[in-house]
Amino acid sequence: MTCRYRFISEHAKPYTVKRLCRVLGVHRSGYTRWAAGAQARAAKAAADAELAEEIRQVHADSRGTYGVRRIDAEITARREAAGCGPVNRKRIERVMRERRIQGRRRRRRVATTVQDPAAAGLPDLVGREFTAVGPDEKWCGDITYVPVGTSGFVYFATVIDLFSGRLLGWSIATHMRAELVRDALAAAVAARGGDVSGVIFHSDRGSQYTSFLVAEYCRDQGIRRSMGRRGVCWDNAAAESFFSNFKLETLYELETRRFDDEGHARREIFRWIAWYNHRRRHSRADYLSPADYESRYRQQFDHANHSATLITIAA
Repeated sequence: MTCRYRFISEHAKPYTVKRLCRVLGVHRSGYTRWAAGAQARAAKAAADAELAEEIRQVHADSRGTYGVRRIDAEITARREAAGCGPVNRKRIERVMRERRIQGRRRRRRVATTVQDPAAAGLPDLVGREFTAVGPDEKWCGDITYVPVGTSGFVYFATVIDLFSGRLLGWSIATHMRAELVRDALAAAVAARGGDVSGVIFHSDRGSQYTSFLVAEYCRDQGIRRSMGRRGVCWDNAAAESFFSNFKLETLYELETRRFDDEGHARREIFRWIAWYNHRRRHSRADYLSPADYESRYRQQFDHANHSATLITIAA
């Protein structure tokens, strides 16, 4: 019916509306109602086009990785900063669907953990509760391979804070020896100022994590080790999810799914980490970046302590 109304509107000058309605078999009153709403439809279409450009900009800034939820969070934050009103998420979803704008989707994971049959005795202190009430309560980590060149690999070890999702420490090398994990832990400890006594570090039971070198380093730093069950990837799901996002947002935008060489891999990983920690919006962090989420927590914590001190003084 809309097509008929549009035809009548376009040919109303050489012919009369009454005649065209009769020929096309439509009621004149129906056409009149449709014509009366033309201005509103045009305004809506213009507003959708403007929103689509805003969505495309956010999508491009995320290198094509953001889906509806993160685009909604980013647009909301930008509009609040500009003093503008929010946009309904369903409208964003509709505009993205109509223009076929979508984020990247995860692919199947490839397992890389070298299991150590002798690993035993260390408890699971996390129990799949990959959340924390504050920074440096629980960390987790894992190792993944990163394809480079025509057939080579480098290995990427991580230490992630389960409170904010922030990547605290990482290490990249051409080997998977225990030093790779120790160096990532050392970077995390340095990022937190050197005092992390009591923090739980959760991992799988790969031989790197059960090594004497890593055990000794954790003991010296006061880090409490925690491990999931052998062969159960869900027991370290937070680390697995991190690597899934990493590969989705870096490797999958490359035609070959490989970095050119080790130098290229290091540069791109470093660039992505900076974006991940300081700009990327995380669902676990109320759709803030990990850095902003931790900053907000510290501000609230300091305010609460200051209020408590004033109450104590007044008492």
